[in-house]
Amino acid sequence: MLSLRVVPKIHSFDTFKEFAEEFQLGKGDVLLTNEWMYTPYVKPHGIDIPVVFQEKFGMGEPSDEMMDAIKEEMDKYEYDRIIAFGGGTIVDICKVLALDIPGKVLDVYTGEVPPKKIKKLVVVPTTCGTGSEVTNVAIAELKALHTKKGIACDETYADDAVLIPESLEGLPDKVFATSSIDALIHAVESYLSPKASPFTEMYSLEAIKIIMDGYKKVIDGGNDAAARKPYLKDFLLASCYAGIAFGNAGCAAVHALSYAIGGAFHVPHGEANYQFFTEVFKMYMRKDPNGKIASCNKIFADILGCDVDVVYDEMENFLGKLVAKKPLKEYGMTEAQIDEFTKMTVDNQQRLLANNYVFLTDEEIREIFANLY
Repeated sequence: MLSLRVVPKIHSFDTFKEFAEEFQLGKGDVLLTNEWMYTPYVKPHGIDIPVVFQEKFGMGEPSDEMMDAIKEEMDKYEYDRIIAFGGGTIVDICKVLALDIPGKVLDVYTGEVPPKKIKKLVVVPTTCGTGSEVTNVAIAELKALHTKKGIACDETYADDAVLIPESLEGLPDKVFATSSIDALIHAVESYLSPKASPFTEMYSLEAIKIIMDGYKKVIDGGNDAAARKPYLKDFLLASCYAGIAFGNAGCAAVHALSYAIGGAFHVPHGEANYQFFTEVFKMYMRKDPNGKIASCNKIFADILGCDVDVVYDEMENFLGKLVAKKPLKEYGMTEAQIDEFTKMTVDNQQRLLANNYVFLTDEEIREIFANLY
């Protein structure tokens, strides 16, 4: 059994300027980013590089139509290397646009055009959540098909992943909280996955410890940008560790259930996962508190200073200091959608549900939705 695979080369720099100099950014490259990231971190260095701003082609998570429009803009330049400087949307777009796309992006997602990588890809994440700099997953909304779909193959791996803590300094409080909670969930779900190995477990556990310890320091320091600045490098590293872990061992029920509200109400990925985290783990605890989950529970209980049997209640209170959790009906969910979303999850998310710590029945999945409604 394959125990661990890390494809991109991983680099670390303190500043974007150091990265730009070492990688010799300029002619032959194209940079996809957001203007609010370009202005403070790239523009002051006078780098002669073509720049495309993602937000000019649509907001929110990526779609095939957005990618087609961005590709048309990128094709105005001569380039061999794409620099993705942004969050999950920008990274997923660049993973796909590094491929040969003779027609439409949709053709790659439907399998009509096999993936063939023709551009080098350098990913610089600007959140501490997705870990997508080290994974090969690229998810998009396919407008014509009215669905979301992901592709994952060797061709969608980055060539280089670059960690720059400076790029996290401007994160809004909520984005920092939900993205880092997403990384925490990646770490915990991959640790409990049946696909976990001693190697992935090492990355998972270290990510959990770094994030939880960092949260305590941030909360104690006032829970603002100044309080978290000394720990941004730690959070970025933990996100990457968690990405390595779940890229090999997979995620499970938290992600599986969150896709329903993410798709229906356009809830950002990390925020959607946050809504389901503790409720799924309470269900796990009810079914098998003495298995592998006990290791996670002890780490959480030690950090939170509580007994194991109330650890997920205390976790809710703890994470609530970073960002408020709200009932699903406040996103627009109706009571009738409890059954609808249960069926949608069971029918469409077996790839993720197969990684559950313990098997969840349809009724148990429904109960989680109902409890959160």
